Amino acid sequence: MGIPKVVDTILTEYINLFNKHFPGTIEGLYVHGSIALNAYVEDSSDIDFITVTKRRFTEEDSKALTFIHTTIADKYQKPEMDGVYVLPEDLGKLQNEDKYAYYNNGELRFGDYFNFNPITWWVLKRNGITILGDELENFHFDVQPQQLSSYVLGNMNTYWTNRIKMAEASMDQLVNLPSEKIDFEIEWTVLGLLRQLYTIKEYDVVSKLDAGEYGLTQSPVEWHNIIKEAINIRKGIKTEIFSTELEKLDQTIRFSKFLIKYCNNSLVKS
Repeated sequence: MGIPKVVDTILTEYINLFNKHFPGTIEGLYVHGSIALNAYVEDSSDIDFITVTKRRFTEEDSKALTFIHTTIADKYQKPEMDGVYVLPEDLGKLQNEDKYAYYNNGELRFGDYFNFNPITWWVLKRNGITILGDELENFHFDVQPQQLSSYVLGNMNTYWTNRIKMAEASMDQLVNLPSEKIDFEIEWTVLGLLRQLYTIKEYDVVSKLDAGEYGLTQSPVEWHNIIKEAINIRKGIKTEIFSTELEKLDQTIRFSKFLIKYCNNSLVKS
């Protein structure tokens, strides 16, 4: 698939703006996430970026950085940029040791960056796309398969378990959300957990859509409808697999609990 044309256009304008406001500062620009996994979905995927700079950015740089990202966001509503500013020695770190400038959900922030984890570095090292700077193969960082699997299982038993508990407890509120928000929850949860399953079993990382297709080969048939629903939502396809929003949400929660239990009881013991 390569770099979609709109992404290439946005990144070119981003580099030009960056060089205008921070001349001689950029060392590299790299893309990971769905684009690197050949799974870009129009109007859904983000541009997951890592910008390597010659100096650490601080809050004193926030005005110029905000201007850069606001200018891009005002001109291109989709895809959104989502990423962090680091030094070369930060690549591969699994803990935040400094305050980082990062852009997420349309806002520039400074502090602990949430995406320093084995998934990010695994995809960057193996599938990342070099837009500018030294090739990724020349950076000395790596993630072992067992690190990847252990991180994912821990994430499943914390973030995902808590998210499902909260969803189950607030079903009355969830079912009254607008349809597009309900669809987002279903796609995020079902395909997100199936990505976890794939990583635990295969010691690798795939896109949400590929994880959905994989889930159809690995899950009992009783869960196929909710997986197909999530795949269709991701693709922007309207379907009538379920008759009510309540039915979709209930199936999502029950499937999630099944998958988390399966991963803990079956995969970890194998």
